[in-house]
Amino acid sequence: MNVAICTTMVSFHDGGANQLVEWLDAALTERGHDVEVIWIPSVDTPSALYRQMMAIRMLDLSAAERVICVRPQSHFVRHPNKVVWFIHHVRPFYDLWDTELRGFPDDARHRAMRDEIRRCDTIALAEAERLFTNSRVVSERLSTFNGLDSDVLYPPIRDPERFTTTGWNDEIVYVSRLYPAKRQHLLVEALARTTTPVRVRLVGTGGPGNPYTADLRRRVRALGLEGRVALDDRWVAEHEKVAAVNGCLASAYLPHDEDSYGYPTLEAAHAGKPTLTTTDSGGVLEFAAHGVNAEIVEPDPSALAAAMDRLYADRERSLRLGAAARERIDELGIDWDHVIESLLA
Repeated sequence: MNVAICTTMVSFHDGGANQLVEWLDAALTERGHDVEVIWIPSVDTPSALYRQMMAIRMLDLSAAERVICVRPQSHFVRHPNKVVWFIHHVRPFYDLWDTELRGFPDDARHRAMRDEIRRCDTIALAEAERLFTNSRVVSERLSTFNGLDSDVLYPPIRDPERFTTTGWNDEIVYVSRLYPAKRQHLLVEALARTTTPVRVRLVGTGGPGNPYTADLRRRVRALGLEGRVALDDRWVAEHEKVAAVNGCLASAYLPHDEDSYGYPTLEAAHAGKPTLTTTDSGGVLEFAAHGVNAEIVEPDPSALAAAMDRLYADRERSLRLGAAARERIDELGIDWDHVIESLLA
């Protein structure tokens, strides 16, 4: 089948959505399909969204037998066999509207834009032959904001066999770009309250001149944690990340209301490692269960510190949690065969 994967991208920025598209391309190609990825440069600033919507609407992908749309606003493509694997809205106009992460004023102009973007999104998404999401959280948002039903299709990772248990050191590893909504600062603050010699490794970068990275470094110094926190602000090579996860004590993933369980959670599970997360982490909670395959606590440094100490002090329990995390992958049916069958049905 001729398949076009249509997605937007932020120039000079690589993230989970790009990986998902690259992995989907590879999975389709390996199964004998002729695949072309349509990368559409985009920005999420309010002033640019309307122009992008119109430009995407004008694309002609009639040569494809099936179009799979991923990152917003690629779903504005017109095609009779359009399937959408929806990973998130342009969130400042949706669930982040009443938060400090909105990033622009709550005034008449932006409220009008919000209402029109929601209306246009609903029309374009309703055109899809099938509408999938990457989590129940996103499906619930589609239902709440757009009145649309969807099916959850959990995204796998590429080459999961790379992740396997190689040991159990004393590090809690947090794999993610350094960004306020990912809340690495909670883990740093929690470390200062621990009673065991547990350590933290932050794997990822925030980019040049990122103020959040600078703030994290200040916190580490102020709390006297230079010898217990590894923070290497650079794009970490894949083999380095794999080694850090495979040998760690546990993986931390502390986002605020994340769209899905997040690749760090899944990578850790393949490596047989439990996840440390919070009660407000969103889609992470679809995978993680407290005391079963994860530690789930309030987003509070003291609560996180106690969980870190439990993971360090009781290695047998941590090992059991990690084994259950690996089993959770099969329970949810997270694999590429299921994804391809669903998207091409």
